[in-house]
Amino acid sequence: MKTQSEILGQIRDLSSHASDSRELLQGVVQLLAAERPYYSWTGFYLMDGADALVLGPYHGKPSPHTRIPLNQGICGAAASTGESVIVDDVNADPRYLACSLETRSEIVVPIKRDGKVLGEIDVDSDQTAAFSSEDQRLLEEIAEIVARQL
Repeated sequence: MKTQSEILGQIRDLSSHASDSRELLQGVVQLLAAERPYYSWTGFYLMDGADALVLGPYHGKPSPHTRIPLNQGICGAAASTGESVIVDDVNADPRYLACSLETRSEIVVPIKRDGKVLGEIDVDSDQTAAFSSEDQRLLEEIAEIVARQL
Protein backbone atom coordinates (compact mmCIF):
# COMPACT_ATOMS: atom_id res chain seq x y z
CA MET A 1 0.00 0.00 0.00
CA LYS A 2 1.49 3.32 -1.09
CA THR A 3 1.84 6.26 1.25
CA GLN A 4 -0.31 9.34 0.86
CA SER A 5 2.68 11.20 -0.51
CA GLU A 6 3.29 8.54 -3.16
CA ILE A 7 -0.38 8.51 -4.18
CA LEU A 8 -0.48 12.30 -4.43
CA GLY A 9 2.69 12.29 -6.51
CA GLN A 10 1.17 9.81 -8.94
CA ILE A 11 -2.03 11.86 -9.17
CA ARG A 12 -0.09 15.07 -9.80
CA ASP A 13 1.82 13.27 -12.56
CA LEU A 14 -1.42 11.89 -14.01
CA SER A 15 -2.94 15.37 -13.86
CA SER A 16 -0.13 16.83 -15.91
CA HIS A 17 -0.28 14.07 -18.54
CA ALA A 18 -4.01 13.23 -18.81
CA SER A 19 -5.52 14.12 -22.17
CA ASP A 20 -8.73 15.37 -20.48
CA SER A 21 -10.49 15.52 -17.13
CA ARG A 22 -12.28 12.20 -17.68
CA GLU A 23 -8.95 10.41 -18.11
CA LEU A 24 -7.71 12.04 -14.90
CA LEU A 25 -10.82 11.07 -12.93
CA GLN A 26 -10.67 7.48 -14.22
CA GLY A 27 -7.00 7.27 -13.27
CA VAL A 28 -7.71 8.55 -9.77
CA VAL A 29 -10.43 5.99 -9.05
CA GLN A 30 -8.28 3.16 -10.41
CA LEU A 31 -5.30 4.22 -8.28
CA LEU A 32 -7.37 4.59 -5.11
CA ALA A 33 -9.03 1.20 -5.67
CA ALA A 34 -5.61 -0.43 -6.05
CA GLU A 35 -3.93 1.34 -3.12
CA ARG A 36 -6.73 1.44 -0.56
CA PRO A 37 -8.36 -2.02 -0.51
CA TYR A 38 -10.95 -0.92 2.06
CA TYR A 39 -12.31 1.59 -0.51
CA SER A 40 -14.93 -0.77 -1.91
CA TRP A 41 -16.51 1.86 -4.21
CA THR A 42 -14.77 5.02 -5.36
CA GLY A 43 -16.28 7.52 -7.74
CA PHE A 44 -16.86 11.07 -8.81
CA TYR A 45 -20.11 12.97 -8.96
CA LEU A 46 -20.01 16.19 -10.97
CA MET A 47 -22.33 19.15 -10.73
CA ASP A 48 -25.05 19.30 -13.37
CA GLY A 49 -26.47 22.79 -13.21
CA ALA A 50 -27.07 24.25 -9.78
CA ASP A 51 -29.23 21.55 -8.25
CA ALA A 52 -27.93 18.06 -9.03
CA LEU A 53 -24.91 15.78 -9.22
CA VAL A 54 -24.34 13.27 -12.01
CA LEU A 55 -22.23 10.15 -11.78
CA GLY A 56 -18.82 10.37 -13.42
CA PRO A 57 -16.01 7.81 -13.54
CA TYR A 58 -16.08 5.24 -10.74
CA HIS A 59 -14.59 1.92 -9.69
CA GLY A 60 -16.81 -0.67 -8.03
CA LYS A 61 -20.24 -2.15 -8.48
CA PRO A 62 -22.68 -0.18 -10.67
CA SER A 63 -24.56 2.49 -8.73
CA PRO A 64 -28.31 2.98 -9.11
CA HIS A 65 -27.74 6.66 -8.25
CA THR A 66 -26.63 8.23 -11.51
CA ARG A 67 -28.23 11.59 -10.63
CA ILE A 68 -28.53 12.95 -7.09
CA PRO A 69 -30.44 16.15 -6.24
CA LEU A 70 -28.49 18.39 -3.86
CA ASN A 71 -31.16 18.00 -1.20
CA GLN A 72 -30.72 14.20 -1.04
CA GLY A 73 -28.23 11.83 0.49
CA ILE A 74 -24.80 12.28 1.97
CA CYS A 75 -23.51 13.30 -1.47
CA GLY A 76 -26.12 16.03 -1.70
CA ALA A 77 -25.27 17.21 1.82
CA ALA A 78 -21.54 17.50 1.06
CA ALA A 79 -22.17 19.36 -2.20
CA SER A 80 -24.71 21.69 -0.57
CA THR A 81 -22.46 22.65 2.34
CA GLY A 82 -19.12 22.45 0.53
CA GLU A 83 -17.78 20.45 3.49
CA SER A 84 -16.43 16.91 3.69
CA VAL A 85 -18.71 14.37 5.36
CA ILE A 86 -17.63 11.12 7.04
CA VAL A 87 -20.32 8.65 8.06
CA ASP A 88 -19.03 5.80 10.23
CA ASP A 89 -22.26 3.78 9.99
CA VAL A 90 -24.48 4.48 6.99
CA ASN A 91 -27.31 2.44 8.50
CA ALA A 92 -27.52 4.97 11.34
CA ASP A 93 -27.64 8.02 9.04
CA PRO A 94 -31.08 8.80 7.58
CA ARG A 95 -29.47 10.77 4.73
CA TYR A 96 -27.82 7.66 3.28
CA LEU A 97 -29.03 6.61 -0.18
CA ALA A 98 -28.42 2.87 -0.30
CA CYS A 99 -26.23 1.79 -3.19
CA SER A 100 -25.03 -1.58 -1.94
CA LEU A 101 -26.19 -3.79 0.91
CA GLU A 102 -22.52 -4.34 1.82
CA THR A 103 -21.71 -0.64 2.37
CA ARG A 104 -21.10 0.24 6.00
CA SER A 105 -19.36 3.63 5.91
CA GLU A 106 -18.90 6.53 3.50
CA ILE A 107 -16.78 9.63 2.98
CA VAL A 108 -17.69 12.41 0.57
CA VAL A 109 -15.27 15.24 -0.26
CA PRO A 110 -16.36 18.25 -2.34
CA ILE A 111 -14.22 19.38 -5.27
CA LYS A 112 -14.12 23.18 -5.18
CA ARG A 113 -12.49 25.95 -7.16
CA ASP A 114 -12.81 29.61 -6.16
CA GLY A 115 -15.38 28.61 -3.53
CA LYS A 116 -17.67 26.93 -6.05
CA VAL A 117 -18.46 23.21 -5.77
CA LEU A 118 -17.69 21.48 -9.07
CA GLY A 119 -18.34 17.94 -7.90
CA GLU A 120 -17.15 15.49 -5.27
CA ILE A 121 -15.23 12.34 -4.54
CA ASP A 122 -17.44 9.67 -3.00
CA VAL A 123 -15.94 6.59 -1.34
CA ASP A 124 -17.82 3.71 0.27
CA SER A 125 -16.39 0.94 2.42
CA ASP A 126 -17.76 -2.43 3.44
CA GLN A 127 -16.19 -1.80 6.87
CA THR A 128 -17.84 0.25 9.63
CA ALA A 129 -15.87 3.39 10.58
CA ALA A 130 -13.35 2.76 7.78
CA PHE A 131 -12.34 6.38 7.18
CA SER A 132 -9.93 8.39 9.30
CA SER A 133 -8.80 11.99 9.26
CA GLU A 134 -5.87 10.70 7.15
CA ASP A 135 -8.31 9.51 4.47
CA GLN A 136 -10.05 12.88 4.62
CA ARG A 137 -6.76 14.77 4.16
CA LEU A 138 -5.75 12.52 1.24
CA LEU A 139 -9.09 12.92 -0.54
CA GLU A 140 -9.18 16.68 0.09
CA GLU A 141 -5.72 17.05 -1.46
CA ILE A 142 -6.82 14.93 -4.43
CA ALA A 143 -9.90 17.15 -4.76
CA GLU A 144 -7.63 20.22 -4.98
CA ILE A 145 -5.58 18.62 -7.77
CA VAL A 146 -8.69 17.54 -9.67
CA ALA A 147 -10.34 20.96 -9.28
CA ARG A 148 -7.59 22.52 -11.39
CA GLN A 149 -8.52 20.23 -14.29
CA LEU A 150 -12.32 20.57 -14.19
